Amino acid sequence: MDICRIYADFCMYAVAFLLSFLIFVCELSFAEYMRRPIINEKLPISESNPIKARYYDYDRFTYPWHFHSQYEIIYVKESHGLCFVGDCIEKFSAGDVILFGTNLPHYMRSNDIYGSENATSRVQGTIIQFEQNFMQYSFDYYPQFLQIKILLEESRRGIIFPKQDATRVGELLSGFLSLSGFHQISGLLDLLQELAVSPQRKTLASLHYYEKFPTLGNKRIDKIISFINNNYTRNLKLNEIAGMASMNSSAFCRYFKENTGKTLLQYVMEMRVGYACKLLALGEMDISQIAVECGFDSITHFNRTFKQLVNLTPTQYRSNIMK
Repeated sequence: MDICRIYADFCMYAVAFLLSFLIFVCELSFAEYMRRPIINEKLPISESNPIKARYYDYDRFTYPWHFHSQYEIIYVKESHGLCFVGDCIEKFSAGDVILFGTNLPHYMRSNDIYGSENATSRVQGTIIQFEQNFMQYSFDYYPQFLQIKILLEESRRGIIFPKQDATRVGELLSGFLSLSGFHQISGLLDLLQELAVSPQRKTLASLHYYEKFPTLGNKRIDKIISFINNNYTRNLKLNEIAGMASMNSSAFCRYFKENTGKTLLQYVMEMRVGYACKLLALGEMDISQIAVECGFDSITHFNRTFKQLVNLTPTQYRSNIMK
């Protein structure tokens, strides 16, 4: 009898320990993921077959903070939650299409677990992954592929496509699973071209997220961009930067907008907010310290600018990351 009681007590404590451990694991925050090594996922894609496509059907997204050397397109047929891309947090829902560039850390978290009280559906959709050297020569040298080339360059920050553009893309993705051989390659090109002409696509990770910033192939503008990237946290003067280009202020503003698609102020603010996202995720400084560290002259200016660019206040952003 005593042996049975001891065995029962042992089982009870073992189960309690296991449940406590599982709860601990599930409650690991995204900030903790960011501090841990990012998983380098090795996808089973070969040079002879550079495209992999599959339909997914899960209780929830479970793959942790990771990256891989392939491009990845995800069509969300069912589910909603948060998508973490580099230093960005973006909401996703049914109908969204997301393009992840090569070696871009990302992680998707469902709001509900299917089978739980509030869950309404499973996590379903289509995933396409393809090698980074897929038709690289053609993309680089033939003007017919220029739009796709630009799209793939933008994708290193992650791109989400609005639902009005994603409808046609969703149809292409749904039919893609039945394709093989040559038709699979031509189908992927059709899909990429459809994404490339989407005028409302939104890049996700900030410019600051990359240690090596892209160049535009123009020595003068690249020199200016490099200077800004190394000095954006201090009080930059327009006439100082314009002088580097040997232009007056008004001419320089037009020149900068023509070459970058942004005003000088927009570019600097994006860099500062991107840096702020990184510091908020680390959780080592309070928000007022981060505002000063990133070059903002007041906490009010910081909060307003951050909300405009991220659609969350700094406090909300940090709260989402720490969940």
